[in-house]
Amino acid sequence: MNKQEYHFSFEVHDSIKDLSEEDAWLLNEAREVTQHAYAPYSNFQVGAIARLENGELVAGSNQENASFPVGLCAERVLLASASSLFPKVPINTVAISYHNNNGESNHPISPCGICRQSLVEYQERVSQPIRLILGGMEGKVYIIDNASMLLPLSFNSSDLH
Repeated sequence: MNKQEYHFSFEVHDSIKDLSEEDAWLLNEAREVTQHAYAPYSNFQVGAIARLENGELVAGSNQENASFPVGLCAERVLLASASSLFPKVPINTVAISYHNNNGESNHPISPCGICRQSLVEYQERVSQPIRLILGGMEGKVYIIDNASMLLPLSFNSSDLH
């Protein structure tokens, strides 16, 4: 038997005040985008905004539906919009934030499994890693240099050949 280990590192900042001006601006924009979420069932509003390689910004927010689980996560709304509006343009950074109307919004949250897979697929398609900035409305902020770090041993297109 051969035992393998998987490790990754990420930055932990005490607050948005510790970020570069550009990263802080992007996270603040993600916080604003949460207001566009349609989340009448969970009351958990998620906003995501991406800065693309060409300098364009694309945003997405979660969109729920009474017929669970038909809703869409903010990250997948963002990725679908980016690939539709700017085909094949790499995403440099995605900032993700949330507002929990039923509790606190004071720590980073991570994308769900489907969104992790979607982020990895987008990276593969454009041959460039996506940097993530994760934070709530306040509190610590995580920066992850490559979204694929969140999905080790991912299933990808090469597995289909």
